[in-house]
This record gives sequence, C-alpha cells and structure tokens, in this order.
Amino acid sequence: MSPSEKNKRLGRGLSALLGETDTEDYAPAAAAEENAAPRSGVSTLPIELIQPNPDQPRKTMTEAELDALAESIADKGIVQPILVRPLEGERYEIVAGERRWRAAQRARLHEVPALVRELTDRETLEIGIVENVQRADLNPVEEAQAYKQLVERFGHTQDEVAKAVSKSRSHVANMMRLLALPESVLSHLAEGRLSAGHARAIATAPNAAVLADNIVARGLSVREAEKLAKSGETTSSASGKAPATSNGKDADTRALEADIAARLGLSIDIRHGAKGGEIRVHYQTLEQLDDVCRRLSGQG
Repeated sequence: MSPSEKNKRLGRGLSALLGETDTEDYAPAAAAEENAAPRSGVSTLPIELIQPNPDQPRKTMTEAELDALAESIADKGIVQPILVRPLEGERYEIVAGERRWRAAQRARLHEVPALVRELTDRETLEIGIVENVQRADLNPVEEAQAYKQLVERFGHTQDEVAKAVSKSRSHVANMMRLLALPESVLSHLAEGRLSAGHARAIATAPNAAVLADNIVARGLSVREAEKLAKSGETTSSASGKAPATSNGKDADTRALEADIAARLGLSIDIRHGAKGGEIRVHYQTLEQLDDVCRRLSGQG
C-alpha cells in the first residue's frame, strides 16, 4: 500500500465507513429469512454472537456511564449500529461500539444493529483508535498509547496521525511524551485526578511523581502546577547554559529523556559527566525488555 493510500484510508475514520452503507442495506428481516450469517452491510445480530476486541484502545468504562447509556437504549434503542467484523463460526468481533454493546446487555436486549465489514487486524485497530479519539472517548493515557500504536506498530508519521484524528501534530507529539512520566503520575492522569495540562507542566521535572502528588493533594490549577514545576529550577548561569535542576540535569537533557521515553514508552534516565555518561532504561516486565532488545537489534 502506498503512503498516500494508507493515509487516505486512515483519515477516513469510522464515519466514512458508516457513510458507505445506505439505510436500505439495513434489512434484518431478509437476513433472518436467509438464515445465513451476514458478511457485510447492516444487520441485526444476536448479542451472544458478538465479542469484544482485546486490543480495544479504550480500557476504562465507568459503571455510571454504562448505566446511563443502558437507560437511554432501553428507552430509545440503539440509534447508531456498532461496527463489527466477521470471525469464524458465525461470530463477530467489535471494531467500534463496545460501550453500546455492553449497555445493550444491561438494557436486556437480545439483538443489536451492527454494520458488518471485512477488516484486517490492522484496519480493526486503526479504526478503533481513530473512532475513539474523534469521539473524545479516551482518557489522556489511552489517547497517548493509541497514538503510540499508530506510529510505532503501523509506521504512521505523527503528521498522518494528526490528520486522521483532526488534531495538530504538536498535540500528538505532546500527548505521546506523557508516556514517559512515572506510573504513579499516569495513574493520576488516567483516573482524572490530573489533566493533560497538569501532566505537561511537570513532564520534564526530575521529581514529577512528587509534584503530581502535591498538585492532586492541593487541588492546584495548571498555571499553579507550572509555577510549582519551575520553582525547582535555578537561574541561568553567566556562562549562558540552560538552567539546571536540583539533580544537575539541564533542560536540554530532560527534553532528550522525554523524547527517547516517548519513543520507547519507558522511563529514561540520562546521566552525563566529564568523562562520559550512561542511559538507563527502566522496564517493569520482561516483555518490555524484549521489545527494547528488538529495537536495538533493528527488528522492532
């Protein structure tokens, strides 16, 4: 597939796929009469034949929002069909619409309207990511991880990703850099105790985890968080070098750590001295270590 074709398909998103099917294709009665599993178009499918996608970019669904959606579905039904792809054994995997599918079960529906499309694993993940980001259904951590998958797993540039989700390239880059933050900070971010603005304010600080806890405890605004992060820096020296933090790292070193960490998705510690230095990569699982090894060997 050429870069232009790849970019065109990625940029179309879920809405374009839905737009390809006219309402005349929605013929559940015909499908039932034929007693055959539909391979394309819109049909009414039994809920028990549908299964979620384990690679779904959205991992967090609150009980409150599912209950609210279930109440709406019980009253008005499912207005927009979910998007699925056929599997073997007359089963289907959700590409987009898992929340509607779960809420439909709570509403005690036995069938749901579904748009069936033959899609590859790659197309399934791409569409799921684009659809969730465009609907603002992802928390900042999920959004950043989604961008990372599109860039690193599928080889899209940040410009291509930005066009696909109708965001600026700088937004995509800044969100991906957040993944370099300590796990405790990412937890605050994913659970809504910190905003993406708060996280960006402390992203290059050497004591980001401490700052994050402080911001949450005191309920600081983004501007107050920025002032707190800057308060740990000393003034520039007469030599014109970048301001250094309490651990001796200048802003350039911290920015480099953030860039490398955004690419690897792991915490990076660069230590430089008069006789050289070292780069430390912090991993938590053997899978993460294996991924780093593959990248270093040119296989990633």
